[in-house]
Amino acid sequence: MALFGKPKYTIVRLKKHEMPEGLWTKCEACSEVLYNKTLEENFRVCPKCNYHFILSAYERINMLLDSQTFQEYDKDMLSSDPLDFKGPKTYKEKLEADQKLTGLKEAAVTGVGLLDNKKVVLAVTDSRFIMGSMGSVVGEKITRAIEEATKNKLPIIIVSGSGGGARMYEGMFSLMQMSKTCAALAYHHEKKLLFVSVLTNPTMAGVMASFAGIGDVIIAEPKALIGFTGPRVIEQTIRQKLPAGFQRSEFLLEHGLIDMIVQRKNLKTTLRQLLDYLA
Repeated sequence: MALFGKPKYTIVRLKKHEMPEGLWTKCEACSEVLYNKTLEENFRVCPKCNYHFILSAYERINMLLDSQTFQEYDKDMLSSDPLDFKGPKTYKEKLEADQKLTGLKEAAVTGVGLLDNKKVVLAVTDSRFIMGSMGSVVGEKITRAIEEATKNKLPIIIVSGSGGGARMYEGMFSLMQMSKTCAALAYHHEKKLLFVSVLTNPTMAGVMASFAGIGDVIIAEPKALIGFTGPRVIEQTIRQKLPAGFQRSEFLLEHGLIDMIVQRKNLKTTLRQLLDYLA
C-alpha cells in the first residue's frame, strides 16, 4: 500500500480552438511565419530575410507623408473602354473586379502633402490593380500631378509598382501615356525642379521605359524586380542563362541604371535629405 494512498489524477480535455485569422503572415521569400503586428512595426519587411512585402498605394502615402496632410488629386477619374475589349473577361469586368478587390478606382493615386514639413507632389502606382499597369487614366493622373508640381514649383516623387507596363486593354491609348508623362517631366526638368523616382517590386515594361526610368535621382527598394521584359521571356528569346540576380536592384545598381538602394524604413529620411540638398 502506498504511504499516502493511491494518487489521483484529473484528466482535462481541452477543446480545440481555431487560431484567429489575420494574426500571421507567411513570408513569400523565406516562408517564415510572421506575427502581423511585428511585420507592421517593421514597415512590412521580413525581419529574417529582408523581403519587402508589396504595399498598397495608401500604405505608401501614409508611410511617406506627414499624418493628415495628403490632399488627393483627381480621385474620381475612371477608365473608359475605348476598344470594347473582350477576352476571358471584358475590360469592364476586370476594372470592376479590381475596384472591389483594392478599394481603388484606378491603379494610381496622386496628390500633394508634406514630407517632414516639406511640401511635395506624390504619385504612387499600385500593383494590386491590374498589375499597376498604365492606361489612359493612370497616365493622365500622373501627367496632371507633374503639371501641378511644375505650376507650383514643387518637387515630385513618383513611387512605381507596376508589373504590367502599358495596359493592353486600351491598345495605343495606353502606349501614348509613355510619351505624355515623359513630356511633362521634360518640362518639369526645364524649370529646374526635382523629380525623384522610387522603384519597388515589380517595376517593369512601359512604366520603367517611361517616367519611372528618368528620375533626377532613381531609388530602388532591395531585391526589387526592375526591367522591361521579364527574365524568363528574355531567356527563352536569347536561349541563354541570365546572370544571377539579373534585373534585381542590386544588379542594376552595380551596372549604373539606378542611383541607390534604400531600405524601406530609411526611405522617408532619405527622401527628406534629397529634398534638402536638391530641391
